[in-house]
Amino acid sequence: MTAPTVEAAINDLMDRAWNLVYELLSERGLLGDVLDVDEYTGIHSWVEGPDRYTILHSRSVAVLFLDTRPVDAIVFHHDLLGADDPKSFFTIPE
Repeated sequence: MTAPTVEAAINDLMDRAWNLVYELLSERGLLGDVLDVDEYTGIHSWVEGPDRYTILHSRSVAVLFLDTRPVDAIVFHHDLLGADDPKSFFTIPE
């Protein structure tokens, strides 16, 4: 279980982009049987210049958001969270 404020932040971001996240996970072959927002229990967010990057992750996948738009999804691994530049694990469209 996550803290209520973390859950609220995850739910807010996922609610804004539910269809886009679904399509992104499907395109990457990461959808699995179902997309359940309750499976996303981790969030890591930071600002670089004018942009906010946010990573939401479950036990199996991580989704990178640029501001409020999902831009990439990958298989989740713990090295991502300790990285100096976690967005380097993702492909960010130009």
